[in-house]
Amino acid sequence: MPDGPFPSLPGLEAPPLHGAARPGLCTDCGVSRMGDGKACGKACQFIAPDYPAREIAVHGRVADPGQGEEGFFGVTRRMLRARMTEPLPGAQWTGITTAIAARLLESGAVTAVLATAPDPDDRWKPMPVIVTDPAALVGVRGMRMGFAPTLALLEPAMAAGHRRIAVVGIPCQIHALRVLEAELGLERLYVIGTPCSDNTTTENFHHFLAQIDPRPDRISYLEFRADYRVELRYDDGRATRTVPFLKLPLSKLPADFFPMTCKTCVDYTNRLADITVGYMGGDGDQWVIARNARGEEMLSLLADLLTLRPLTDKGKRQAAVKGFLGNVARAAGGLPLRAMPDWARPIAAFLQPRIGPRGLEFARARVEMKAIETVLHLRRSFPARVKSMVPDHVWRLVAPYGLEREQDEVPHDER
Repeated sequence: MPDGPFPSLPGLEAPPLHGAARPGLCTDCGVSRMGDGKACGKACQFIAPDYPAREIAVHGRVADPGQGEEGFFGVTRRMLRARMTEPLPGAQWTGITTAIAARLLESGAVTAVLATAPDPDDRWKPMPVIVTDPAALVGVRGMRMGFAPTLALLEPAMAAGHRRIAVVGIPCQIHALRVLEAELGLERLYVIGTPCSDNTTTENFHHFLAQIDPRPDRISYLEFRADYRVELRYDDGRATRTVPFLKLPLSKLPADFFPMTCKTCVDYTNRLADITVGYMGGDGDQWVIARNARGEEMLSLLADLLTLRPLTDKGKRQAAVKGFLGNVARAAGGLPLRAMPDWARPIAAFLQPRIGPRGLEFARARVEMKAIETVLHLRRSFPARVKSMVPDHVWRLVAPYGLEREQDEVPHDER
């Protein structure tokens, strides 16, 4: 694996991390490594999240299930299907997230961006960094797999004098950040959120790569695409390769490949970010949700750099979601899942991108699937947490599929 030059880039710093993750349901967002370890108790998404209160504080109102797509994706001012007209080299998609961060630094709106770069010893391992030079953002492009205690860098960033900060993070990080935001004393905070795909440890991810390619050490890029394929790129000159989802060796992965935190996530679309940038509803482009005035401000920074296309909405998700519910119910109950017969895989892989949900319907399907997974796995593994950890927006998502709160899952103040 080639050595990564990123940690030595001027304007990109990786301060030493202290402390450790907490036991149990913890994604090591970084709060447990900060001075007040007790902050985890109030900030953690996996204890008792209060999304209505957080949405009011951040967006000025609660997501309205009767307004557009807010029941699925959270508070929305504007939703776009977009791509950088000139894609940034090395970006995971076309580079919208990186470009926003760069424009924030260039304009002086912020003096530091907290993000993740690849670890110098492992390109797939996330390393939290403080970026102060727009040119150094080349060092944070691309995808990493594993837990990144990015919020632990708030303390060294503020100690260095930064009071206008942007944070690029996944939902569990952003929930904790929003709870602590008022106590930080920042002049300005910009939050660029990415929808979280199921995470795993870096070690587990290497095992997965070894299952799909004979030379996993040469894979330089991996992305789960909205056309039901995984795209692989290589640093040894091989051509780009795609693998249909249905041909992935998921049944060969260990049962704990995805940690319980990811199986019980209650926010797939980063509802508390100012702007969410992902792929699920983009139908081959990037999917952007500006959620509040600050999100609109960030989006306006790229007005001259983006090519926009109409959002798409194709196919029907219900059958796929019901099938997913059945599979998760068996898995959460400890029963083995049967792999699809080999003869059927090519047929299903051919049909899936043609008749399966695409665009917004694909995004709705994924959000409903994650909500179903959350309820079923919590009931199986942490039943006492269901009443405090599962917010109303998740219950609304699973209700059409026959999942309702049981009596002992109703919070005491609602009985």
